[in-house]
Amino acid sequence: RRRAHGKDEMRMLSRQIRGKEGSVKLLPVEGEDLWHTYNLLQVGDHITATTFRKVQRATASGAGESERVKLKLRVKVEQVDFDGVGLTIRIKGTNTTENEHVKLGQYHTIELELNRAFTLEKTEWDAVHLDIVKEACDFANTADMAAVVMQEGLAHVCLVGGSITLVKAKIEKSLPKKRGAAAQGYEKALHAFFAQIYQALVNHVNFEIVKILVIASPGFLKDQFHEWMMKEVENNDPGKFRKNKDRIVIAHSSSGFKGALKEVLAAPKFQAILKDVKAVREVQTLDEFYEMLATEPAKAFYGPGHVMAAHESLAIKKLLITDALFRSSDVASRRKYVELVESVKQNGGEVYIFSTMHVSGEQLQKLSGIAAILRLPLPDLEDEEL
Repeated sequence: RRRAHGKDEMRMLSRQIRGKEGSVKLLPVEGEDLWHTYNLLQVGDHITATTFRKVQRATASGAGESERVKLKLRVKVEQVDFDGVGLTIRIKGTNTTENEHVKLGQYHTIELELNRAFTLEKTEWDAVHLDIVKEACDFANTADMAAVVMQEGLAHVCLVGGSITLVKAKIEKSLPKKRGAAAQGYEKALHAFFAQIYQALVNHVNFEIVKILVIASPGFLKDQFHEWMMKEVENNDPGKFRKNKDRIVIAHSSSGFKGALKEVLAAPKFQAILKDVKAVREVQTLDEFYEMLATEPAKAFYGPGHVMAAHESLAIKKLLITDALFRSSDVASRRKYVELVESVKQNGGEVYIFSTMHVSGEQLQKLSGIAAILRLPLPDLEDEEL
């Protein structure tokens, strides 16, 4: 199956969960699926996947030579690393499978990649785990935008998905001064800078998937680039951008750095177009929290102690929490947050799990990773040190 806007979805090849224990077999088909997988994996889980290992073989002369052998192993997870650039997950653990090349208990690192199926076993699938699987395998949950944020000499081309913002290209170019002896070279260098950005957009923006392409900068640079790009499109574009000119939108950003994406996503005109995009909902909710903190501080709290205390009074209207808190290797800590999420939902509150691969999630993580907007003020809680 394909997602409604042309994207393949993570495939669930089998699901065998009885009570809370069991396994799912999944096939990740795009970068966002690997991010969901990373958030599912915990120390103590078991993963079964096809993997490779170098083994020594004796030759006729008696000398040893190494050979890369394809194996299927079941590994008990001890360490998990996510590579957002190379789009791989490295899982280090001990082998639990009888195998001629890898002894029982021997360490092995499995790499999960796109289009390579794996089976994940857990002794306890909690509500957050099951929500992650549902989101990853349900095409209705994802929508996408592309953005280029730029300033003179620096640009970032990004893809924004439901749970992950990927920088696909960073363009840096030294530009001469606009005035004086170097002025003649300025326009030529600027156009060369624009050409590099345009090439990155051609390489990375697929309008079968992307709803909107945002061009953002301080000042008039965005307008200059857009004008240059439209001329380039008329002269040289094979049709990719020409057919989608109405999906290209100009916006203000404070800089050409990735962090400037947050203010772009917060602009009302994009929120109207992208109202279903999870990244936009996160930005709106975080802005609402900051506004409440400034205007009615007795209805906005952050930090585990204050948020848990607010929930004891059943006062939470909106819970903001990062996915990083659910990756805790401390089982009791994770369970505490899972129970909080379930309880807030049961009591009529809304829960927003922020991806730390989005700028808004990074910001929330700096506030300890958890915050809440309350239904009613709790002024006494303000004065408590928790």
